[in-house]
Amino acid sequence: MKITTRFWTSLILSLPMLLEMIIHPFTGWMLPGGEWTMLIFTTIIMLISAGPFITSAWSAFKKHHSNMDTLVALGTSITYIYSIYAMFTKRPVFFESAAFVITFVLLGQVLEEKMRATASDAMGKLLNLGAKNALVKRDDQFVSIPITEVVKGDYIQVMPGQKVPVDGKIVSGNSSIDESMVTGESMPVKKVTGDQVIGATINQTGSFVMQAQKVGNETMLAQIIEIVKKAQNSHAPIQKLTDKVANIFVPTVLIIAIVTFLVWYIFLGKSIATALVFAVAVMVIACPCALGLATPTALMVGTGRGAKMGILIKNGEILEAANSIDTIVFDKTGTITKGQPQVTDIVGDKENVLQYAASLEKLSEHPLAPAVLAAAKKAKLQLKTVENFTVIEGWGVTGKISGTNVAVGSPKKQKEIKIAPELEEQIVALQNEAKTVVSVVQDNQVLGLIAIQDAPKVNAKNAINYLHRLGLKTVMLTGDNQQVAHAIAEQVDIDQVIAEVLPVDKAAVIKKLQEKHHVAFVGDGINDAPALTQADVGIAMGSGTDVAIDAGGIVLIKNDLEDVVRALKLSRKTFNRIKLNLFWAFIYNVLGIPVAAGVFAGVGLTLSPEIAGLAMAFSSLSVVISSVLLGKTKI
Repeated sequence: MKITTRFWTSLILSLPMLLEMIIHPFTGWMLPGGEWTMLIFTTIIMLISAGPFITSAWSAFKKHHSNMDTLVALGTSITYIYSIYAMFTKRPVFFESAAFVITFVLLGQVLEEKMRATASDAMGKLLNLGAKNALVKRDDQFVSIPITEVVKGDYIQVMPGQKVPVDGKIVSGNSSIDESMVTGESMPVKKVTGDQVIGATINQTGSFVMQAQKVGNETMLAQIIEIVKKAQNSHAPIQKLTDKVANIFVPTVLIIAIVTFLVWYIFLGKSIATALVFAVAVMVIACPCALGLATPTALMVGTGRGAKMGILIKNGEILEAANSIDTIVFDKTGTITKGQPQVTDIVGDKENVLQYAASLEKLSEHPLAPAVLAAAKKAKLQLKTVENFTVIEGWGVTGKISGTNVAVGSPKKQKEIKIAPELEEQIVALQNEAKTVVSVVQDNQVLGLIAIQDAPKVNAKNAINYLHRLGLKTVMLTGDNQQVAHAIAEQVDIDQVIAEVLPVDKAAVIKKLQEKHHVAFVGDGINDAPALTQADVGIAMGSGTDVAIDAGGIVLIKNDLEDVVRALKLSRKTFNRIKLNLFWAFIYNVLGIPVAAGVFAGVGLTLSPEIAGLAMAFSSLSVVISSVLLGKTKI
């Protein structure tokens, strides 16, 4: 039975008893049927509304455990059974107390359920982001079909204002696309032919035709939803401590309740009814529902907010581990740097040097060749025809251009080439700036030099400096040579450099650092999988639409270094909110139990079971509200 149905059943049947309790002292009015009516109403409440509490408590008891329902079930059952006994022995009855406690406990749970729904609002928004239909090419014309019928390879037309149906690549046209709902990027992103587009993002200014590459559960949106679902249903290690405490706390409260009853009945000589009221109040006020809500609600809000920012935290264990990180290690290429080498300097006749170099490099498969070709394309140079193209292993490439022998390669590795002293100085100066230098040679004479560099990302320095302000040590771990690595590190203010490390050895370096530090590793999630797995927290930079990178505990969809800062801040704030929630839940019980037990009855401060139930409900609600407010804090 739904919790709302149980609550309304309990509320409707409790209200007449509440009305009698309020009016009777002034008018003497009683419910028709008196105590028999109260018995019928309370019995229905106990069967329908309290039934799940009693079932849960009994199941736990059979396994020799106690849970949060044990106290509510025992308190209300004892009150109900005693009231039946009291009714037949002409003593005061407390049917209304049992009814009100159930009503207020359920009120708290209904409010909690509503607040949970608010807390998981990000998930609901994600689920509703996707397009419902797509204009797909069928028989040489575009027709609207349900998104579920789109298959890989389909050509899809996207008009201005429409949602991109699935992940894919633009094959014709261009536009600006609002990707904020998936990546958190606030500014529209310009897209041209050949660019990747993400399903559920919104096309703005132009129309284009795209080819579907990922559909159904393979799309970025589907992967994000799956990751967030798993995270919101996971448990942080601190939750295990909470469960252990609750397992000890409940029996302790039962002992306190028994002692309370005995003190009031035997030592203070009060009636069984009075002693019972205090004992039941202790059980109700101590029900640790707030304790159980402290972790999952904060975890739900934190991971949901992260998803809206383009930061996917995969589970509670990762979130808690991120809170203790003191050292953060970065891969260099593609993480700190752009991963796209660019021509930065040309020494000599720029047009002539670049034209010869690009003419050769267009036939080369070297990783630096695209940088030279891109520079030539930008300069709008016409490339020359190359004959006798040859790759010289470990040096470069050669060929004949316009009847002359041309070579492009490392200036240090071709012994027959003589380099003028002034060029030697420029080579050294460029290499000291972490640039790779190639010489362009014509008939054994150096025409000039081209310097190529994989430059740091624009916001890399800001991100590193912010991490320093958070008290974190920063390390660069790379396979590059010491000179290049240190030059890049100086540009972005990295604290320590560990260079010339093979990819297979990166995990061993992380393990060594873990002997003295709690380490996070930031990498691209593909080449760095062993290091990401070894680290206390692996942070994978998003790569295209592949967000479900298994090795990373945190995935940054935007491939933005500043999101490393945001991810760590979000983790810290979420974990701190969990600790705050636990603190208030414990304090509430510590302060509430003595009052409920009647320790302060001498000064007129007492709690009836029904008021204890109301207080307990709002205690749980306050914890949920505290978690929801996490979604409003500045990150």
